[in-house]
Amino acid sequence: MSKMKAYFELLKFRLSLLVAFSSGFGYALASFGQINWSIFMSLFIGGLLVSGSSVIINQIIEKDLDKLMERTKGRPLPTGRLSINEAIYFAIFTGAIGLFLLYVSTNFLTVALSLISLLLYSFVYTPLKRVGPIAVVVGAIPGALPPLLGWVAFTGNIGIEALIIFGIQFIWQFPHFWAIAWVADDDYKKAGFKLLPSKGKKDLNTAFNIMIYTLFLIPLGLLPAKFGLTGINSAIIVTVCGALFLTQTFGLMKDGSRKSALKIMFGSFLYLPIVQIAYLLDKL
Repeated sequence: MSKMKAYFELLKFRLSLLVAFSSGFGYALASFGQINWSIFMSLFIGGLLVSGSSVIINQIIEKDLDKLMERTKGRPLPTGRLSINEAIYFAIFTGAIGLFLLYVSTNFLTVALSLISLLLYSFVYTPLKRVGPIAVVVGAIPGALPPLLGWVAFTGNIGIEALIIFGIQFIWQFPHFWAIAWVADDDYKKAGFKLLPSKGKKDLNTAFNIMIYTLFLIPLGLLPAKFGLTGINSAIIVTVCGALFLTQTFGLMKDGSRKSALKIMFGSFLYLPIVQIAYLLDKL
């Protein structure tokens, strides 16, 4: 049972579940209510497993760095509850099963984009975390691909609609990542991670960057209604959510405190699922 628990921890189930939810959101939005539940579940599980494979590879690469940080030193690899070989086999297994499910249930483009997402996150974003904030830009791409993958799984192509829902999640990544980096800055410095803008400083310039990217979410959130994907009801909800999210950034600009950064972090966790659910409900 302890081994099973360690494997479950390695999968980062909550993070992988969020990825799967975003994929399902894209598929449901594209389907206009004509959901094929067999394909939907294969997409959901496949997305969860591919995402799980990505984060397992991330933990394998960063196993020695995870030992240095309080928030990660209790993970299965730093504690020795799982060996590197066990983690490698598990990453290959979850990735292969996930991609196979996508292959048999969706289309080649979905599989190809899923594989690109896995490779970008694991082998480009992960090492770039010690280089500079460019890592956030790169990491935002696989982070924003799930809703686009869901759309492509249903339609088989990348249209303006897919790019819109990709764009919303792409821009959302920046205040989300930077708020986390602000809160965990002391821990990140121990591992040499450099994710904050403004030369890695927790200053007004970084807070301003967080505010600007959060501000962009308000007009971006209206694009689905503009292009006929959704209606006025979700546009109102998304605007209100965007405005509330934006107000949280003003506190960080004012006092630069960890408490204000925490509010933005938790606000980002709430913003995305609420917005996606609002879009879906507007289709009913």
